[in-house]
Amino acid sequence: MLSIGQVGWIEKEIPEIGPYDALCRPIALAPCTSDIHTVYSGAIGDRHNMILGHEAVGEVVKVGNLVKDFKVNDKVLVSAITPDWNSLAAQESYAMHSGGMLGGWKFSNFKDGVFAEYFHVNDADGNLAHLPEGMDLGAACMISDMVPTGFCGVELADINFGDNVAVIGIGPVGLMAVAAAAIRGAANIYAVGSRQNCIELAKEFGATEIINYKQGDIVSQILEKTNGQGVDRVVVAGGNNDTFEQAIKILKPGGKIGNVNYLGEGDYIKIPRVEWGCGMGHKQIVGGLMPGGRLRSEKLARLVQTGRIHPEKMITHVFHGLDKVEDALMLMKNKPKDLIKPLVLID
Repeated sequence: MLSIGQVGWIEKEIPEIGPYDALCRPIALAPCTSDIHTVYSGAIGDRHNMILGHEAVGEVVKVGNLVKDFKVNDKVLVSAITPDWNSLAAQESYAMHSGGMLGGWKFSNFKDGVFAEYFHVNDADGNLAHLPEGMDLGAACMISDMVPTGFCGVELADINFGDNVAVIGIGPVGLMAVAAAAIRGAANIYAVGSRQNCIELAKEFGATEIINYKQGDIVSQILEKTNGQGVDRVVVAGGNNDTFEQAIKILKPGGKIGNVNYLGEGDYIKIPRVEWGCGMGHKQIVGGLMPGGRLRSEKLARLVQTGRIHPEKMITHVFHGLDKVEDALMLMKNKPKDLIKPLVLID
């Protein structure tokens, strides 16, 4: 990111590492819609000459002298969120906000990201995980962000056995939320989206009904399918600031909304007063950044290894070589009909 609305290639010094850190080179990379929000919406403010990217599989090039569990040439899963695990925020169970709100989101926020020949990982023992032998690199790359973020939405919504659930937005994060809701034991899963390839994959991942917003108001459609009762839980994984209005309207009293959508524009969200019970409807909205870290990556990798989830099926476009990152990024910006997620392999 050269500035708001502008990307390009630059030369930088190889990052220095501290005693607990690691220097990695990328093996596989994936651009994210968040990168698009950051560059083209200026969602987190202006950034100059900041390397983008937070989704990677890497190889360790160098480690600090106090790193215990990783060594040079290890292949690693790299969490998109890399908290400071010795922080007070981590002790309060909010490691993702270590160093201040969203402080665990370092890559391509206030620190150079992974779209480079080398990238720095803080607290390597806490933020890297060993790449399981034989794991598909597409699946491994999705473990950095898409999988944990989708799962985080389900955790924030507190989905339980038998709940009726709506997942708004079935891009990569929403698709993983559908899969996580199914694993959590949701009954009816109403997946909101319109792109045919995403619809097909949502069904495969566990969606029981597709709500196409191009075929009518999603509130009316979901209320009709639930006999006017609405759903127990909502995961917001797409849309915009107005999406919360729809989420509140389809949510039962006592229900919960888990938001993991990156709101890249605007100053406020809309909450409808009456449908929120005039402020007393016991309809909760919880927005959160996924936790990140090694343990999370290892557990999600187990789900891939045991065949419980198949994030590699979201990869629709594969590029080869670091110089193709920009092409993959532009796909995320322009979103052709056949796109779900691009992957760049560094050969």
